[in-house]
Amino acid sequence: MLGGLDPAMRRDPIPFCGNPLDREALRRRDRHWLEAVRAAAESRFLPFWKLMPLLAHGKERTLAWARWEFFEDLEAAPEPVLLGSLDGVAHFAVDVSAVAKPDEAFGLGEVASFEDLRGLVAQMPAIDAAIAAQGRAYVDWHARCGFCAACGAATRPVLGGAQRVCGECAAEHFPRSDPVAIAAVVRGERCLLGRGPGWPGQMFSALAGFVEPGESLEEAVRREVLEESGVHVGEVRYVTSQPWTFPSSFMLGCIASAESDAISIDAAEIEEARWFERAALRAALAGETDEVQLPPPMAIAHHLIRAWLEE
Repeated sequence: MLGGLDPAMRRDPIPFCGNPLDREALRRRDRHWLEAVRAAAESRFLPFWKLMPLLAHGKERTLAWARWEFFEDLEAAPEPVLLGSLDGVAHFAVDVSAVAKPDEAFGLGEVASFEDLRGLVAQMPAIDAAIAAQGRAYVDWHARCGFCAACGAATRPVLGGAQRVCGECAAEHFPRSDPVAIAAVVRGERCLLGRGPGWPGQMFSALAGFVEPGESLEEAVRREVLEESGVHVGEVRYVTSQPWTFPSSFMLGCIASAESDAISIDAAEIEEARWFERAALRAALAGETDEVQLPPPMAIAHHLIRAWLEE
């Protein structure tokens, strides 16, 4: 296994953002270049088992990169997916989910293990988490898109795994990222948050929902907030975004101005919605109250609430 990436490259505070890899949109069209970098001794390969990346053990959980020799003893060599390159070194994701007992097959011992990305993101360097999220999304998509949605025939990966093509009707298939509108809804010194079904009693977060076809981001925020809480929204201001590859969402974070106060929830969507005073949310972020539990820094909702509080 190989070492981690340079810690000095950690920049973006929102998890799963700040990926430093050059995705090689032009060079990945060249089959000969792809074959050359796949065989290059310095190229790096990140194994995934059941969508869990291989992480090195230690106080900080870094990605456990491997060379191609790591996979040579497998009965069927997996197809690597090009994630991009950094300083001229190609980086790939490799799905080894077909291996029944990966710890034994790869002789990992106490060095590394396959771990759930969401559970350990707080212990990972930011750039490692971003690359792992990219790799997870590609591995999951390839596992789901083995057959053509148009004719049902088998598809094959091209462009280093950035696309799949049907062998029968030549239909092209691309990885999807479903847009989700998520908003901290505010009115004066209060912020509207909701609690989803099955959440802990004091856990509240920003309201969110998928953007529907033919709908702008602003329209999606207004519709979702009205549907879930009964609150009418006027101005919608975009703040930031986050790739959420569980499995394929793209979070579009906003702060929205409410034009009404009365709450009438859609019980099929949320269990409760409540207005919280600015001071109460500040105390919650500081861990000084049990009145409300807010999403952890892993979630974009945390950053939207913090952005409003810091305005």
